[in-house]
Amino acid sequence: MVIPVREEIATPILYIIRRGLKEAIDQKADVVVLDMKTPGGALDVTFEIMEALGRFPGRTITYVNTEAISAGAFISAMTTEIWFAPTGVIGAAAPVMATGGEIDASMKQKIVSYLRARVRAVSEGKGYRGEVISAMIDANYELKIGDKIIKPKGELLSLTASEANERYGDPAQPLLAAGTAATLDELLTQKLGATAESTRKFEVSWSEEFAVLLNSIRPVLLGLGLLLAFIEFKTPGFGVFGISAAVLLSAVFFGHYIAGFSGHEPVLVFVLGLLAVMVELIFFPGVVVVAAGGILLMLGSLVWSMADLWPNEPITFSPEVFLEPIANLVAALGVSVVLGLLLARFLPRGWIWDRMVLATSVSGSAQAAGSAPDVVASEPSLIGARGVAVTALYPSGQVEVNGHRYEARLAVGSVERGAAVVVRARSEFGLVVEAIES
Repeated sequence: MVIPVREEIATPILYIIRRGLKEAIDQKADVVVLDMKTPGGALDVTFEIMEALGRFPGRTITYVNTEAISAGAFISAMTTEIWFAPTGVIGAAAPVMATGGEIDASMKQKIVSYLRARVRAVSEGKGYRGEVISAMIDANYELKIGDKIIKPKGELLSLTASEANERYGDPAQPLLAAGTAATLDELLTQKLGATAESTRKFEVSWSEEFAVLLNSIRPVLLGLGLLLAFIEFKTPGFGVFGISAAVLLSAVFFGHYIAGFSGHEPVLVFVLGLLAVMVELIFFPGVVVVAAGGILLMLGSLVWSMADLWPNEPITFSPEVFLEPIANLVAALGVSVVLGLLLARFLPRGWIWDRMVLATSVSGSAQAAGSAPDVVASEPSLIGARGVAVTALYPSGQVEVNGHRYEARLAVGSVERGAAVVVRARSEFGLVVEAIES
């Protein structure tokens, strides 16, 4: 699996590498090659990338094509081997502020000390790599092998491909490089014996940038999606609320997939939960267990989709894995509640609110002219009265009885528009009706 590492090391690159590594594990790839050309980037993202690389069970190779500067050098140090294009350059890895300015001296000393420890931890058994990367991080570190000073104090180390291939010590071994290849294809063919059929080059598109935006606002997207789904369930038929909820929740799942958090499984679990809720509403209204189980599946799938789980690894229910997803879900539910309260406060008489709360009676074209909805309260009992469905009932909708239109709900099943019904009961939300067999 060849994964491109281009431009600045930032969140989109993390998404690309994480998703590529998980696909490589799924497809049982033996080797992952990072095709690298980067000027560096964010240190926190670099650490996440290094952690992700450590979870790949096979070999990892960096191909410096043509630069691995700063954060790129850290990421390269994490891989099994570092190969170079003939014009490749690596180094200059001292930490700086995001603006490019210098960090406070005492803080910089702490960061450099920590970085050198991290590099030593991942460079054990890899020749001179630990010392070389340390010289790229710390200007005060002197790189000396035998009697030769390769980098004196007071400057940062950067290496060309030929310098990285120079051999030192007894027995002699390369300073940093495992070799040089004119092109990536040459590396794949000569070093790995790979063919076009056995190599997959991970494709990168606009989706990673889009996923960054989606995941930055995922509590809002989730909150809006859940609120609109609730409104859709409370209104008859299927319309703009259901479509909007589906679009928002699909965007959430899409962002999580592109980010490398999850595959398609959470979507399937969400759909299963949605089907359970629909079965309860249509065929078994009032059976709370079915709908409650469906809602739990839906919420669980959302948490699952946000958890950073890896193929072939057992799921551990640890705070590190699930704390952030659960916090995002709680925030999303809070957004839903707040928006719902605002809707109830500012739209108490609008058509959206009337449809959502299933008002006792709704004015319609079939209603007697000039009569107000509250006239229903003075009408004789409607129990046993016959009417007609003016909308499809799945199981909720509207019926016309005695010249008035009411919100209604079928006790069992569903009927199409125009079907004959009989009123069996009344509730605070409308009429309970039953279809009349023709």
